[in-house]
Amino acid sequence: MVKRGEVYWVNLDPTIGTEIKKMRPALVISPDDLNTALPRVIIAPLTSKGQPLGCRPEVKFAGKPARILLDQIRSVDKRRLAGKMGEIELSVWHPVLLEMLS
Repeated sequence: MVKRGEVYWVNLDPTIGTEIKKMRPALVISPDDLNTALPRVIIAPLTSKGQPLGCRPEVKFAGKPARILLDQIRSVDKRRLAGKMGEIELSVWHPVLLEMLS
């Protein structure tokens, strides 16, 4: 089962305009009850580049600095998930997400 806080390789193509592209790591931010019941999950892509913003928590993932792009949240079918890479603690990104959505 896919769980909140896990990071997967996700195929984000096709995209339009400035949406983040290609196969990249993405953090599952949808709650576990949705992840169990639905064929899709809500994700936030990770990048090692991009402009630093308050809505982009900086983390160290797989030994490298990364930003969680909470401004690029999207819902994707679970068939886009290619493989689990690890996890990121809720305390690192959840407060920023709540602040963005309040």
